[in-house]
Amino acid sequence: MNDLNHPILQQSFAIIDREIGKHNFTAAEYAIARRVIHATADFEYSRLIQFTPGAIASAISSLRQAVPIVTDVTMVKIGVATLVKKTWQNPLISAVELAPTAIPGKTRTETGLLQCLDSFPQAIYVFGNAPTALFALCSQLPHLTRKPAFVIGAPVGFVNVVESKQALAETSLPHILIQGRQGGSAVAAAILNALIILAWEASEFDSDE
Repeated sequence: MNDLNHPILQQSFAIIDREIGKHNFTAAEYAIARRVIHATADFEYSRLIQFTPGAIASAISSLRQAVPIVTDVTMVKIGVATLVKKTWQNPLISAVELAPTAIPGKTRTETGLLQCLDSFPQAIYVFGNAPTALFALCSQLPHLTRKPAFVIGAPVGFVNVVESKQALAETSLPHILIQGRQGGSAVAAAILNALIILAWEASEFDSDE
């Protein structure tokens, strides 16, 4: 994880720290929000990002147990693959890649997501693009005996995006979401990468005790 100490990255973080000033985030929440801002150069995310109680702890625990990670699209998978490989090598699955064709009336990503829920119901689920897939997860929850460990809800766009995030907000799943229309693959990947780093730092602290 030595690349985390790259001078340009540290300089960028210092600029963000200076410009964001005082805030109400916990240390862990701020580490995540700062990485999203770094990925987007958009300080609006400091207002849009939301954490449910215990979400970060749930994510860290799941990552350290090598729980599978399901992303909605390939771009999110690519964005987190390097850190996943360097740490616990969690199985990494892109929902859209599992669905060469879509179920009639559904998108390919939604179709693949339903397959993932059958095979990996307790996975970490990361959405950076497809609100249809996030809707599918939320609608299937009452039928699942095993629930997702943690969810990142950051699809981007205009159609059903806000509604899909509201559906996630109304569940009891531990999650981090981006309010409104903003989000995207880079944002979702930044959130998960920040969580992987936090989990890795926690494991190093445990080993020093």
